[in-house]
Amino acid sequence: MTMTSAEITLKEEQLDHIKNTIERMNKTQHIEILRIFKQNPHIKLNENRNGIYINLSYLSQESIDKLTQYIEYVDEQERNLEKMESQKEEYKSTFFLNTHE
Repeated sequence: MTMTSAEITLKEEQLDHIKNTIERMNKTQHIEILRIFKQNPHIKLNENRNGIYINLSYLSQESIDKLTQYIEYVDEQERNLEKMESQKEEYKSTFFLNTHE
């Protein structure tokens, strides 16, 4: 199956987004990303003293979908955490900082 130039451009943009997102993740999230990569025996991991490198251009659509799903999960968890922290600060300022009255 050959891809059109629009499909190639879309895949390149998707891979670039995945790469940039992974680079901003913490170590625990990197380990989970590696687990996703290890599920596919065709993905070659290159490791040196600076880290582990993967050529994303050879990823199957299934692997891309799994990565995208994990990234969306992480984003959702971070949004939920930020929301809870905001609520916590709101409660703290409402109920605990105004006790001198």
